[in-house]
Amino acid sequence: MRCSKVVKRTNIYYHFYMKKLLLVFGLISSAAFAQDCSKIFISEYVEGWSNNKSLEIYNPTNTTINLSEYFITRYSNGSSTATVKNSIQLSGTIAPYDVIVATLDKRVDTATGQEAPIWDSLEARSNIFLSPDYDISDAFYWNGNDAVLLAKGNLTGLPASTLISAANVPSFAIIDVFGKIGENPADASGSSAGNNGAWSTQFPYSSGTGVLITQDHSMIRKSTVLKGVTVNPSFFNGLAEFDTIPAVTYLTDSNGDTLVGGSGNPIQFGNWFTLGSHDCNCTPLSVDEVKQVEMSIYPNPTNDGIIYVKNATEVKSVSIYNSLGQLVQSFNTNAASNLTLKLGENRGVYIVRFNQNDGNSITKRVVVK
Repeated sequence: MRCSKVVKRTNIYYHFYMKKLLLVFGLISSAAFAQDCSKIFISEYVEGWSNNKSLEIYNPTNTTINLSEYFITRYSNGSSTATVKNSIQLSGTIAPYDVIVATLDKRVDTATGQEAPIWDSLEARSNIFLSPDYDISDAFYWNGNDAVLLAKGNLTGLPASTLISAANVPSFAIIDVFGKIGENPADASGSSAGNNGAWSTQFPYSSGTGVLITQDHSMIRKSTVLKGVTVNPSFFNGLAEFDTIPAVTYLTDSNGDTLVGGSGNPIQFGNWFTLGSHDCNCTPLSVDEVKQVEMSIYPNPTNDGIIYVKNATEVKSVSIYNSLGQLVQSFNTNAASNLTLKLGENRGVYIVRFNQNDGNSITKRVVVK
């Protein structure tokens, strides 16, 4: 069994402008945006090694959402139908503009094989744990070729063999679809047999050509996405709404060199620190964002580890951390208007903290592809 929120394109000025538009026009005519920022949606998908599988769900509204009214369903290996056994009712609540992280419930440290435990770093990022018994619910056992549905409805009391549909599930409504239901994408060899396939970066996104991004990757919803996909797509172009990073990467030292363990093998770690919060234009502006509206960072993601910062005159120092929170470098800026930052050549997510003259700071995630 292969088991595996994107890279965020951060332009602070654009991010501020879009949020401001949403807020202003929302006050003028809330009906105009009724379909946007009005329902929960999947903000991050994790398909990591072994049983490391998670969904982050974001609440774009100003009210608390009761998750017991929603469920998750997995459509396995291109199946166009699914049952209650392939589903799991959610629980808990999501506060306004907040997220909840749901993870496959494999937490027995001594377990092996199909029951291998999730990594501690993923467990620490999770709020609820679901589908511990495959024979009762296999909803969270997806591979890169399985479509995932977030739907509204009540599965309580329904037989395991009940088909998921509006006719069978009370109050049923599609809230979000990840992947394409009824399509089994191929692997890198072009074969759609088995569980090694995934949707990729090259049209038609299901033939195995390009980079396989729904396998061994985390998919993070772009901040410009304001609602879920409520109709099964003709093609699943993952990069249209998501950015992507490897779900597992390697531990490096302050010089960027890969660290090895006692066995001589590189030390791996889960690249899921993005779980637990979501950057979305539905979220109201914070005070810090208003103050930093003039500063912009580009490109993000970056291919060579270099980013440029414009209008940074209020920045007195910069601190750069890798995804483990280790300090990579720190320096004073001398009130320079424009900055060029070298993050590092290793792929992954870096945290860049801009310390301001007024004592405040702004922190941004930047991805090196």
